[in-house]
Amino acid sequence: MATDYLAEPADLAAWLPVGEDDPKLLAALKAASRRFRGAVRHPVTFTAGDVVTLDGTGQESVLLPAAPVTAVASLLLDGEALTEGVDFTWSADGFLRRTSRCWPDRLRCIEVSYSHGWDPVPEDIQEVVVDQARAMFRVQPGVQTIQAGGESITYGAQAAVGVTAQWSAAVERYQLNRGDRA
Repeated sequence: MATDYLAEPADLAAWLPVGEDDPKLLAALKAASRRFRGAVRHPVTFTAGDVVTLDGTGQESVLLPAAPVTAVASLLLDGEALTEGVDFTWSADGFLRRTSRCWPDRLRCIEVSYSHGWDPVPEDIQEVVVDQARAMFRVQPGVQTIQAGGESITYGAQAAVGVTAQWSAAVERYQLNRGDRA
């Protein structure tokens, strides 16, 4: 699977009258994948050796910006290496917890090298991305009504930008950093 896509082009092509290498199909799949990644606020696909710098919180735990976490290769606090199991522990949900004290309350003091994401992408994510890409493929921007003979199709504004309940449920299930929304 190409890393730009959260679903296989062949899975989308099965629903459309074009081949899996059709440029419009690929553009719709890429756009739907980007939209999903933006909504959940992380890359979704497996990423090894990602390095991030975090702010200390003055609390026992800090949250990594992507999940699921599959490994923490290294953690530096103010340039000093900490030892997993002795100085800190981590969870698949992305929490880094100090074992005997709190993280300092300082900006950019924690550097973490870690791996995260799914391989393969969960099927429910693939399904909603294909569904969204199908809608994007079929909607003609700027067109509200198409009429041929006695048949008429009208698209509302939500047809171009809307999402299904299934999409919303998948975003809610995989979304990170929910607490910063008002």
